[in-house]
Amino acid sequence: MPRGSNIDKRQHAVKSATVAGDALSELVAQVFRLNGLLTSAGDAMAGHAGQTGARWRVLAAIDRVPLTVPQIARAWWLSRQSVQRVADMLVEEGFAVYEQNPGHRRSKLLRITPKGSSALRSIRRAQRRWAQQLGGEIGESDLRTANATLARLVEALSRTQS
Repeated sequence: MPRGSNIDKRQHAVKSATVAGDALSELVAQVFRLNGLLTSAGDAMAGHAGQTGARWRVLAAIDRVPLTVPQIARAWWLSRQSVQRVADMLVEEGFAVYEQNPGHRRSKLLRITPKGSSALRSIRRAQRRWAQQLGGEIGESDLRTANATLARLVEALSRTQS
């Protein structure tokens, strides 16, 4: 969203009691914008394999080991219902299968199929090209700093969500 937009103006109207709180509020606004851009980019990359970003996430989650829908939802901080809808579509279209779970009678495991693995490889090739181009533009040092800061924020937020 360009600077000066209504959303940008409203976000800056929300002020904290501290400078650090203001900085966090600004970061949250940027992360929300980034989320929208990453969702769009993810959908574009996954689209080349006939998938969406949401389907990509589920396929990636079960790439190495089958998982239950609740396990996938917890790993991505998503609702179980949204993951269930995506998983059902992937199964319906042959990208994944449900199988019995020896650890739980009612919660089946979702396993990727060869068709799903092929789609995931295609998406990952597109993602590598995208990451190399964008990463080269931003620079490794800045990206590592951003990663470290976001990891600390995730850790702190995770503690408050428990």
